[in-house]
Amino acid sequence: MEAKKRLLTYAGLKALEDELEHLKVVKRKEVAGKIKEAREQGDLSENAEYDAAKDEQRDIEARIEELENILKNAEVVVEDEVDYDKINVGCTVRVFDKTFDEEMVFKIVGSTEANSLEGKISNESLVGQALIGKSVGDLVEVETQAGLITYDVLDISRSL
Repeated sequence: MEAKKRLLTYAGLKALEDELEHLKVVKRKEVAGKIKEAREQGDLSENAEYDAAKDEQRDIEARIEELENILKNAEVVVEDEVDYDKINVGCTVRVFDKTFDEEMVFKIVGSTEANSLEGKISNESLVGQALIGKSVGDLVEVETQAGLITYDVLDISRSL
């Protein structure tokens, strides 16, 4: 079965590559040092530091594998080529939430980069799916767990 393509912005790609590099170069060395130190303490059967270091090593290796798979299947959205007449991955969208009477800004990103605290929403989320393909002036209705939300698309621009 072919792996699912992961949409990433260039910034998202760079962040994942930097994290992978940090894990491989810095964190692997750190955890190897912890394991060596714990081994030098003697009996490993009752050594909590050794167990913790091995757990950390396992977690680091799992994250490295996960990042390598994401990057192997990454499809980078070239933001310079994005059409800003319609909402797409790589756009920043300013909307007016008619339901809650407030203006909001979303950056549409691939699912790997999504972070609601930073205003980055996935193109695969309910709101992201509803916004994709819409233009300035369009009304967008989204059925969410909180109920029906209506957005008025105010502006589409290049992501910052």
